[in-house]
Amino acid sequence: MKFDKEGNTTYFEKKKTELYQELGLQARDLRFQHVMSIATRNNRIIMRMEFLKAVITPEFLLILDYRNLSLEHWLLNELASQLAGEGQLVTYSLPFEFRAIEAILQYWISKLQGRLNTLQPQILETLEALVDPKLLSVDRSKLHILLQNGKSLSELETDVKVFKETILEILDEEEVIEELCLSKWTDPQVFEESTSGIDHAEEMELLLENYYRQAEDLLNEARELRVLIDDSESIIFINLDSHRNVMMRLNLQLTMGTFSVSLFGLIGVAFGMNLESSLEEDPRIFWLVTGIMFLGSGLIWRRLLSFLGRHLDPPLPPHVPSVLKKSQPASGRVEIKNNLKGETFGLSRSTLTNQ
Repeated sequence: MKFDKEGNTTYFEKKKTELYQELGLQARDLRFQHVMSIATRNNRIIMRMEFLKAVITPEFLLILDYRNLSLEHWLLNELASQLAGEGQLVTYSLPFEFRAIEAILQYWISKLQGRLNTLQPQILETLEALVDPKLLSVDRSKLHILLQNGKSLSELETDVKVFKETILEILDEEEVIEELCLSKWTDPQVFEESTSGIDHAEEMELLLENYYRQAEDLLNEARELRVLIDDSESIIFINLDSHRNVMMRLNLQLTMGTFSVSLFGLIGVAFGMNLESSLEEDPRIFWLVTGIMFLGSGLIWRRLLSFLGRHLDPPLPPHVPSVLKKSQPASGRVEIKNNLKGETFGLSRSTLTNQ
């Protein structure tokens, strides 16, 4: 698909050998690679944005192998008007290559922003459902969704880093920035200075810095979302550990109660033996032995619970005595302040001397 300066569009098919001979490029320049790069060769700009590959000249923009549904929508509805200066881009008064570069960079940064806008509500909704302190267990389906979204977020962070590093490599090379201004070689008068008094090379640098900052902001948002996921995972583990500790403590209390009842149940076992004594003839002995068993079991259980509470509950913070008592006279406070000032001054003077 070919776009001229007025935004007119033409379609054609050519063999790769014919195309790179016509453009004055090498075969490796038109080879499709899933990398991101912006390079210049023979007064041509070659932009690779993963599946999007474009060749920019001072007269036209060439999109190679545009048969992609989402790409066709952008090409037909937005790119032509932007190249003609009818869009929202601010570089319409500059040469054609500026409009083409900004249109492609704007499309790519918008695509990355759209991916983040799609992931963010899904991740927040999943985390809100998982971080509920009332939950005694974690829904595996929610964890599976969070795992998939985390993987997509990692891929997005990688793409944004590559985009940012690609622009940064160009910003570090002034010669490359000048080579991107194709009008310098075709029409030097156009390249001299813009109407605002800024050289076109500086305009190109400002354009790239703008999208570098947008990529940096996008990467910061993705990092904040990653930190939120990590913090939420920690909260989930803390909630699960808290519920697990409650269940373990309840189990321990029941175990201690069983131990207390079993200990004093030995009395009942002793009286249940088939041995004769004079105690079984007294009707009050049954209630006495039963009362002793329940009372002894309760007392031992309470002692065990108090022992458990002393060793498991967090201790109270130690009492910090005040340095200056209210009963201390004013002269004593003044003397202490003077001593502190003298020690501080001596310490600062010795520190300065050492430095």
